Amino acid sequence: MKIRIQALLLMLCGAVSAFAGKLVTYPAPAGAELMNEYKVEACGDDGRWQPVPTYAVKVDQTIGTKHNVKKVSMAYFDFEGTARIRVTKLKGSFKEVRVRPLSKNIQTTRSGNAVEFSLAQPSKLSVEFDGELFNNLHLFANAIYKNAPKKKGKNLLYFGPGIHQLPGDTLRVESGKTVFVAGGAIVRGTFIVRNAENVKIYGHGEVHPAGRGAGVMVSNSKNISVDGLIVTQCPVGGSDGVKITDLKVISSYNWGDGLNVFASSNVTWEDVFCRTSDDCTTVYATRMGFTGGCKNITMRNATLWADVAHPIFIGLHGNVEKPDTIENVLYDNIDILDENELQSDYQGCMAINAGDDNFVKDITFSNIRVENIRRGQLVSLRVSWNKKYCKAPGAGIENVLFKNITYTGNKPETSIIAGYNEQRKIKNVTFDNLVINGQHIYDTMPEKPKWYKTSDMARFFIGEHVENVVFK
Repeated sequence: MKIRIQALLLMLCGAVSAFAGKLVTYPAPAGAELMNEYKVEACGDDGRWQPVPTYAVKVDQTIGTKHNVKKVSMAYFDFEGTARIRVTKLKGSFKEVRVRPLSKNIQTTRSGNAVEFSLAQPSKLSVEFDGELFNNLHLFANAIYKNAPKKKGKNLLYFGPGIHQLPGDTLRVESGKTVFVAGGAIVRGTFIVRNAENVKIYGHGEVHPAGRGAGVMVSNSKNISVDGLIVTQCPVGGSDGVKITDLKVISSYNWGDGLNVFASSNVTWEDVFCRTSDDCTTVYATRMGFTGGCKNITMRNATLWADVAHPIFIGLHGNVEKPDTIENVLYDNIDILDENELQSDYQGCMAINAGDDNFVKDITFSNIRVENIRRGQLVSLRVSWNKKYCKAPGAGIENVLFKNITYTGNKPETSIIAGYNEQRKIKNVTFDNLVINGQHIYDTMPEKPKWYKTSDMARFFIGEHVENVVFK
């Protein structure tokens, strides 16, 4: 009996090991635009190296005040268990390489012009040689779909490997439908979910128009799931119960926001990557034809990279005729790789700028790691009147918690916390375990002279009409 049990365990372990070593790559479809900066290879536990195509994606390299679209590299594959990756630089030599987010602590080994590293779990990474941000490799190592759909099904729309052009550049996805975009597929156009319920859109392929515009758009809908895709933008408006997971968002054009929310409730982003040419993620009230406030918005386990504007932005747009409330918003376990914004009004890695009579309350930023930013503020909390976009100042900001926030890099520009007047204040802001370049910032820190404000130690300006800011 003992021998049989041992034999059964060995068989099970062998089966698990064989499954765990699986790695899937996808040949590039004919007509896809590829890059030739890097050779990318990956292998699973079987040790068999497989080539991984590197696609061209566009990002915004702002030079001075001018936008400059730049083509960079992107590659993806799927795996279970462990994966070994080899990236060979094909043009020129290099001195050093880093794999970000740095919090993942990925160690590389080098052989000539190639570097190798291992992954034990799905990851969304930037591989950068000599700190180059605009000739990097975006590498998306996905989990394998265990229940990928078949090509047939009454309520299934299936896009297999290859390039697909949507008629009129759009596809309306009706209630009850599932859309699957396989790895190795490129869909040119936008999936529009409007006035629909119970829709699922997923897969590891790309979905985006040939020019500017969203890959997926959700409006006035309920119980919607979007998972796994590579897109340019994915806005949500007037909706309830939207879950967006494992999305990879890259944009290059003006106003190329990644993940907007307008007048919606119960929206969750989980395990997403955004490198965008405007705000990575926003929470607005009345805007773009959608009316009402926002409630219960959550982002977890994300990587944000703003080539322009904010990584996180809340509160600017609303309805002065019928004022809105934005409440119960959580950002947790997030790596911010960059912010690059020259205009002071639009800076802030974590920004709440209340306008249009919006009242913003109960906002939490927790476990957020900010790497070096080129130009911008760490925090911006303002009740203001931005007359370019708003008809009135905001109504106020209350109950904001920053917990376990770290910044490592050059000195950012001075962060701002400022209300508007005695009726439009900022109240109850807590910084719990704020660490800037290794220094903990708190009210009783021994390094702080008694005549200093704690905010001075953080390079924060706290203006008028602000009550109860605490550093713990």
